[in-house]
Amino acid sequence: MAGFLARRLLNYAVLVIVAASLAYLLAAMALDPRSNYADRTPKPPPAVVDAQLAALNLNDKTPLLQRYAVWASGVLRGDLGKTIAGAPVNEDVKRRMGVTFRLVILGLVCGSLLGVLVGALAAVRQYGWFDRLSTGLSFLVLAVPVVVLANMLILVAAWANQQVFGRQVLLVSGEYSTDVEGFWNQVVDRLQHLVLPTVSLSVGLIAVFSRYQRNMMLDVLGADFVRTARAKGLSRRKALTRHALRTAMIPVVTYFAFTFGALLTGATFTEKIFGWHGLGEQLINSIFSNDVNTVAAISLLAAVSVLCAALAADLLHAALDPRVRA
Repeated sequence: MAGFLARRLLNYAVLVIVAASLAYLLAAMALDPRSNYADRTPKPPPAVVDAQLAALNLNDKTPLLQRYAVWASGVLRGDLGKTIAGAPVNEDVKRRMGVTFRLVILGLVCGSLLGVLVGALAAVRQYGWFDRLSTGLSFLVLAVPVVVLANMLILVAAWANQQVFGRQVLLVSGEYSTDVEGFWNQVVDRLQHLVLPTVSLSVGLIAVFSRYQRNMMLDVLGADFVRTARAKGLSRRKALTRHALRTAMIPVVTYFAFTFGALLTGATFTEKIFGWHGLGEQLINSIFSNDVNTVAAISLLAAVSVLCAALAADLLHAALDPRVRA
């Protein structure tokens, strides 16, 4: 098992280097930081523009490989460079990373766990009312764009606050309220802000994971090892949970890592709509402002995050499948 994990970590380290390098090179070739100075009044002299871009390692007159070498050496020292405005990228990414990860991880955990549960129950009760209801709702959710779903949740929250709770319980904008004092009051306030964005991300994941889990569960319900477990005296519930569900979860666990990567960038709309200033929002802003270093930093962080999720999927795979540990 230790050798398996060591090989995986080595492969992932190589993949991170390749992904981050390609992201920087593509951003440096596609984006044009010099154009940010073209519309200024008065227009700065070319020598001044060159000096400012060179200080930020963004001067397109410097060979691309030389700029890449400077950026890569900085990354090895923990320095992700400076933004187009001259501020350190590290500080901005560190703050926004906490915002996005808090939202994405909670949404992924809730969505995947509930999706697996719904899919397993639908498979066990195939063609029953629960199976038909979950299937219909899943396809309905998958057909609704995230933008529409998030705005529908805002409307429902506004109605519930007014008609059901009689006060502002479900908060729809921002990460927290600035006028709340006291530790526990701040914790409750953050949870109130977290509910709607988490639901917005989780609902789509529940629909996707439930479809995968249902199909995988149906494949193993009639397998020989499940019938053998029943023949050895296990109850139907224990045979389904200990053997069928455990085996059916292996492909879903593999899908977990890829879902995390898609969710990390797909949370952009959710962050925009609910006023969460995270990595997705900053990635879009950086592309429009030709901020090469910030785009490369977020891409690097996304690559590391996806591969960490892949490592977690490998560990879960090993926990579910004894053959991997052997």
